[in-house]
Amino acid sequence: MDFGLFYFANNSAGTDGYRLLLEGARFADTRGFTSVWTPERHFHAFGGSYPNPAVTGAAVAAVTERVQIRSGSVVAPLHHPLRIAEEWSVVDNLSGGRVGLSFASGWHAADFALAPHNYADRKEVLARTVADVQELWRGGAIAVPDGDGETRKLRSYPAPVRAELPVWLTAAGNPETFREAGEMGVGVLTHLLGQSIGELAEKIAVYREALPEGRPAHVVLMLHTFLGTDRDEVREIVREPFSAYLRNSLGLLLKAAGDIMPDLDPDDLTPEDVDFLVSLGFDRYFDTGGLFGTVEENAELLRGVRDAGVDEVACLIDFIDDADTVLGGLEHLDELRRAWA
Repeated sequence: MDFGLFYFANNSAGTDGYRLLLEGARFADTRGFTSVWTPERHFHAFGGSYPNPAVTGAAVAAVTERVQIRSGSVVAPLHHPLRIAEEWSVVDNLSGGRVGLSFASGWHAADFALAPHNYADRKEVLARTVADVQELWRGGAIAVPDGDGETRKLRSYPAPVRAELPVWLTAAGNPETFREAGEMGVGVLTHLLGQSIGELAEKIAVYREALPEGRPAHVVLMLHTFLGTDRDEVREIVREPFSAYLRNSLGLLLKAAGDIMPDLDPDDLTPEDVDFLVSLGFDRYFDTGGLFGTVEENAELLRGVRDAGVDEVACLIDFIDDADTVLGGLEHLDELRRAWA
């Protein structure tokens, strides 16, 4: 398996939050990590430092030479495919051909203030947008209406460096999304929030079964990560920030799981309910759902996700607000990566 860095959680916009992004990217670039992923989030403190992964991707391109620069994810129905292709082709040129995109349909209604007409049909819009972006990336043209109401066939500029755009589909846990990714012939970006490794293995099997013959599979698993030399010390370092992460993300995660748990409304939870769920979540993810503790203790988890069919682990590192603490932990993560290799 390959290893990458994933950013999502840091709520502190400004110099220090982006210092972690850029210094972490430099570390990944010089230590042989495969990728750096940044997300798209809007109108919410949780992840809100990352409203445009093309912008953060361009910043990563400027300070790195080798690491792959990826979106995790572009919310496709919020954007015109021409705009996506234009922006990311610039990043591809800046980076010398290191761009890859994971796309998502989006689920949060407030995000669709940017494109309210696409909310109801967002899954269908996602599939069309991915196909259009791929066509534009290859140098093709798509038919679109112009300001006079006439249909024009337009190409995007500049031309990218990379001949074929690597694409993933972000899957929160719905098996149909895994199947759709397979039918589209793209990779999958997923996580363990709300699903066990065993359940993930079943969904990856669905994905691989749906892939066209001869099309290679590629599954990326996001895992929350902080490593040290003493498990108990790591637990105390991450307890407060990771519990806060779970608390801040709880409503978003439950809304995202609406297809799986349609009767569970996060707005109905009492403060006591939230405390209980956060406590359970912390214990579960620390013990079995993230790369926490020491290098030696995480070999079993890595073997489990590899056997489930995972090709790359994307390590989410920025749920801890202190940049120096996170950057110090990267030395242990690199030790784990090298030991695994």
